[in-house]
Amino acid sequence: MKIVYFSGPQYTAPVLLALKNADFDVALTVTSQDKLKDTYLFDQFKQLQPDLCIVAAYGKIIPKKYLDVPKYGFINIHPSLLPKYRGPSPIKTAILNRDKETGVTIILIDEEMDHGEIISSIKYEVLRDKSYKDIERDLWDLGSKLLIEVLPQYISERIKPQEQDHAQATYTKKFNREDGRIDWSEPAEKIYNKIRALSDEPGAWTTWKGKILNIRQTACLEVELPNNEVQPLGTIINVDSQIAVATGKCYLILKTIQLEGGKEMDAKSFVNGHSDFLGSKLK
Repeated sequence: MKIVYFSGPQYTAPVLLALKNADFDVALTVTSQDKLKDTYLFDQFKQLQPDLCIVAAYGKIIPKKYLDVPKYGFINIHPSLLPKYRGPSPIKTAILNRDKETGVTIILIDEEMDHGEIISSIKYEVLRDKSYKDIERDLWDLGSKLLIEVLPQYISERIKPQEQDHAQATYTKKFNREDGRIDWSEPAEKIYNKIRALSDEPGAWTTWKGKILNIRQTACLEVELPNNEVQPLGTIINVDSQIAVATGKCYLILKTIQLEGGKEMDAKSFVNGHSDFLGSKLK
């Protein structure tokens, strides 16, 4: 069986590795840098006559002329439990929504986004202390194993793909820089999840003394101080030898931060070099 792999970013590498380890013949890899409108690329693809195409976080709509070529179609590995969270940011959205469960769905690709029939799916528990990168890595490992398990069953028609319940479909968006701005009036738990989801891309940030302060890692302090000790929102204080920020509910512990133009460092080291940080306000 001849396979063409449509590859997204580097983090999808487990899929290609799993295919090769299972002795599938990956005859061609098409990356997101390749232009599908390029006549030469399509001619090469058509001449190859692949039996099946695998897509992982490719990030582009596959034109119909490509979809019509392989005998067994195009299969997509999507990191959510479809029809929930179609679109470009399912993992980030699951974290932001404080979902306790997500998963991976393997579908056939049609001409609409994440709309095709479901071949198989598997659930995954979203642990509160796992970062976006950790969850992303887990889901691609999980999806790779599921793909290798179901491919022989799909090809031999022992699995019949099922139509999605389109009435239950929800959609995600591509997050921009402004989405990552922190509102300190929100509860610490909500801010914590925003940082988990967005700190890597597009970034979770606030401002300090007119400069961008990127917040890389945090933790929630599940205590509320007496009213006479409550600080204005965004105020940086020392709580039990930890650098914390006052939020709309509870405190957020700063672990790793990066000031515009500077290096990423732990918050305590940052305080050692910026004695005016404690007691100041983030905006």
